[in-house]
Amino acid sequence: MEQLVSIWDVVEVERFVSNPFGPWSVGRPVHDRRCLARAYVAKAVYDLTTTEALIEMLKTNRALRRLCGFDSVRQIPSSATFSRVFAEFTKTLLGDKVHSALINKYVGSQTVMHQSIDSTEVIARERAAKKEKVVKQIKKRGRPKKGEARPPKELKRLDIQLKQTPEEAIGHLPKPCDWGTKKDTGGHNHTWKGYKAHIAWSDDNIPLGMVTTSASVHDSQVAIPLTRLVAKRVASCYVLGDSAYDAPQIREAIEALGQKAIIDPNPRGTGVPADKLFDPATDRRYKERTTAERGNSRLKDCFGFRHVRVRGNAKVHLHLMLGLVALFADQLLKPGSI
Repeated sequence: MEQLVSIWDVVEVERFVSNPFGPWSVGRPVHDRRCLARAYVAKAVYDLTTTEALIEMLKTNRALRRLCGFDSVRQIPSSATFSRVFAEFTKTLLGDKVHSALINKYVGSQTVMHQSIDSTEVIARERAAKKEKVVKQIKKRGRPKKGEARPPKELKRLDIQLKQTPEEAIGHLPKPCDWGTKKDTGGHNHTWKGYKAHIAWSDDNIPLGMVTTSASVHDSQVAIPLTRLVAKRVASCYVLGDSAYDAPQIREAIEALGQKAIIDPNPRGTGVPADKLFDPATDRRYKERTTAERGNSRLKDCFGFRHVRVRGNAKVHLHLMLGLVALFADQLLKPGSI
């Protein structure tokens, strides 16, 4: 309970919500959106699986109920009301607004030494979207005939992202639920159905930015807009990434921001171990990337990343952002943090 109250004091989620109707509106009084927003943060802190579990906890825990703003059990909304209000919070981008305000208040005036980027799987309980069949055009072999123009080469997504703003690049990324595969630390493939959360972390395990995409989106497709999005909020010196981010376009985009990219080189069949391609000083800096792995593990074990019960990318993103801002506040309250 003390941890929750401290997190509420840091997050201040009630400042970003307001009731849809005024005090003199006609009809049945609406539930105070500030109380429901505080309840959703409590759900992330307590790592509750469902909204029904949250409602049951509010009914049985008088202290929690009063701290959320509900004076009696009768004032606790139904699960249907919680669902409708969650949809309202999704449309207003509540999670992104709270996180952006936290970054500006507590991190914006500082310089982050190492920014570690990584992704983690998000398992969802919904039907995977059907992939559209792409019909490849058969290219003619040999040189073109006299007077016939050679067809232009299609630009890769990374090349296009170099000319886009971070918001435009994120808007063009695939968002529906689908199947994804990723190698674990042991080199084994892990397959799941749902989404993928791409997160940038500071040295103090403070999340600096997050993008939610389809599970099948490769990590490299989000690196450029994510690093540019974080660069608008905080200044950093180094960007750390594993071999999935080893692409010349990503290095070019990071260097254009005035940062140095330390990315695990992909041997690509050369047979040279990746850890042997770094000099000793760079290798020591690259080891700071473990903050991303620890942060992703905390989000899954303590802040609701394993309990996604909503459907659709927008609602899933808000669910994840509520856990992200709760972890932000919890990490900020630790001794020796920022």
